[in-house]
Amino acid sequence: MNGTATKDGRPGNVPHGTEERHAGMSQATWRLLLGMPSKASMRRMTALGRAELTLILRNRTALFMALAMPVGMVLVSYVSAGNLESVETALSIGEMVLTGGIGFVLLLVAYFNPITSYVARREERVLKRLRTGELTDGEILIGTALPSVVLALGQIAVLVVSGVLLLEVGMPKQPVVLVLGVLLGVVMMVGLAALTAAFTKTVESAQITSLPFFMLSALGSGLFVPLDAFPDGMANVFRALPMTPVIELVRGGWLGGMSGGELRLALLLALAWTVASVFAVRRWFRWDARQ
Repeated sequence: MNGTATKDGRPGNVPHGTEERHAGMSQATWRLLLGMPSKASMRRMTALGRAELTLILRNRTALFMALAMPVGMVLVSYVSAGNLESVETALSIGEMVLTGGIGFVLLLVAYFNPITSYVARREERVLKRLRTGELTDGEILIGTALPSVVLALGQIAVLVVSGVLLLEVGMPKQPVVLVLGVLLGVVMMVGLAALTAAFTKTVESAQITSLPFFMLSALGSGLFVPLDAFPDGMANVFRALPMTPVIELVRGGWLGGMSGGELRLALLLALAWTVASVFAVRRWFRWDARQ
């Protein structure tokens, strides 16, 4: 009966952990979001990530988006940078390609790939079944995105090495700022991916629902064209976009030259968008199939 209670005081016939999901984030979820997961939590997320990786390897479209598309967009960025030689900017071609390439990896791998994973697993009712077990909501979302995150970090590492060896950009001036920008970008992209998945009905429609954010970031956050190539008023508007502070942190960490005020502003904006995406996912993410 629903009115009975168990020995630990929980209502009868209610799976363990269900009531705390609706009451608010559990302590384990908060620890996870703050980057302090327990060993048991790490094991559960790793196991879920391995299962998700197996599914991605079987999906040719997902593999193409994760591996080939970032390379193609880096080449497009190189051509675009070459066409901007006549435009007065503070960046060389190599510097524009490097920072734009990292941004495209974040968009195509850390943002787009998790959207399709979340939508596919939701419509297959996998996410709903996972919630009845030990996994917390945060562990389910992070574990599902884990292969995309690892792949994105690996591609960024390759891009960094290639930038030093092939593009003659030089070693990062402020590596801590560079790493911080990449990590904040990954967390933000996964959060925005989960939020986008909440409004995506099918895997096929993910290309449509993700397009506005992708195009806005590509054109307005300095991936194709540096912000100093735009008029001041337009550049100031573009600096408020979610991807812009990440690109500025990456560029500042690599090339240096950021003042203390610029660094604090970029960090504040990146953190604000990251926190906003986490709370938006908590509010609007759908666990039940929409079909």
